[in-house]
Amino acid sequence: MKPPTTLPLGRQPALTAEDRVLRARRFAEEMSARRSVRHFSPEPVSRELIAHCLHAACSAPSGANQQPWHFVAVSDPALKRRIRAAAEAEEREFYTRRAPEEWLQALAPLGTDAEKPFLEEAPWLIAVFLQRFGHAADGRRLKHYYTDESVGIATGLLIAACHQAGLATLTHTPSPMGFLNDILDRPRRSERPFLLLVVGLPAEGARVPAISRKPPAEVVSFREAPSATD
Repeated sequence: MKPPTTLPLGRQPALTAEDRVLRARRFAEEMSARRSVRHFSPEPVSRELIAHCLHAACSAPSGANQQPWHFVAVSDPALKRRIRAAAEAEEREFYTRRAPEEWLQALAPLGTDAEKPFLEEAPWLIAVFLQRFGHAADGRRLKHYYTDESVGIATGLLIAACHQAGLATLTHTPSPMGFLNDILDRPRRSERPFLLLVVGLPAEGARVPAISRKPPAEVVSFREAPSATD
């Protein structure tokens, strides 16, 4: 097998160990302030800003560098209205028929229901699609690997980029989401909707559920080599 073509990594920022810790702490503090928002301002958000956030998402690592994602950014009110109608139809089925009682109890602290006005109120909806396979230059079908992991990482970068830009977000996952393929003209055979990200500025006076995250000490473990003095 032919060895891969490589190139230099490129110039990296000159940081001291203390600089790295400081940057990591500041980023952790900023992201810890992020909250999912369900009340959005109708104030416009520029396409340029959304494009930069999507650029960050597209920089995500992916299995075999196959980049198995496609993002559709929607600001058209008519399309948002159609998406809301389809999503609410699925959500009504979920809340009245599909969801077991245990799941409904888990959702209760969030105060969610089948009504999703934010799908029209927010200036942008970003539909994230997972590509099951792609095509080579000669038309051959190419299976994609580690698709859920890759698209999940890209979505995480997108959420972080939006937060860094001062935008509020909400991950929305009505199930099933096949209506997004139809409304947004994406191929059903090769792509499936991964999630719908609602993006904009929070409404004035917006409130969020009084919930907390698990502390790092509860969900993070370190396994280090013994020090020389141990």
